[in-house]
Amino acid sequence: MNDTAYIALGSNVGDRVASLSRARAALAALPDSRIVAESSIEETAPIGPVEQGAFLNQMVALETSLSPADLLRELQIIEQREGRERSVRWGPRTLDLDIVRFERQTVNEPSLIVPHPELQNRHFWRRELAELGVET
Repeated sequence: MNDTAYIALGSNVGDRVASLSRARAALAALPDSRIVAESSIEETAPIGPVEQGAFLNQMVALETSLSPADLLRELQIIEQREGRERSVRWGPRTLDLDIVRFERQTVNEPSLIVPHPELQNRHFWRRELAELGVET
């Protein structure tokens, strides 16, 4: 089934603009998937207790036939290729890719919850979704 997934991209380590650009290219290259819309890029303060630099964030709408679990797996591969290390919760990241929501699917599994449970707390995600014409 084709559906539209809304993917949040974030980076606060290294060349943040280049990381987001490579992430968009990798998302567009996923099997049976294509980016159909992109929000503007915005800079935001980090969330959480770890002192770190500001993030660049963006939301993309990805039309895909990948299942939510398969999409999550692909996102984690893209993050790893960008040097993502999962050593500190809410720590600095070369690239962070989150499935924020799907247009027609919900998921409630131990490894994935969609819509993302932090959606209502991430005002920048809600702004970016609104820019893409999505109500939250």
